[in-house]
Amino acid sequence: MSRQIQDAYIVSAMRTPVGKAPRGIFRNTRPDDLLAHAIRAAVAAAPGVDTSRIDDAIIGCAMPEGEQGMNVAR
Repeated sequence: MSRQIQDAYIVSAMRTPVGKAPRGIFRNTRPDDLLAHAIRAAVAAAPGVDTSRIDDAIIGCAMPEGEQGMNVAR
């Protein structure tokens, strides 16, 4: 079975703010809640995009901390 590669487009990118650890303003904010804000902002920054056509989103972690250490998959 062969699969055709479809076109991929980057239409928007956002980042979350950085705070001081472990006593910073985001100390009680769950990472997935912070991510939800970034995703909403990225979608809002691309008003012509039909959100029902978004198949994937690629999320990265520039500065892993705490339990995940240098392995974001943990």
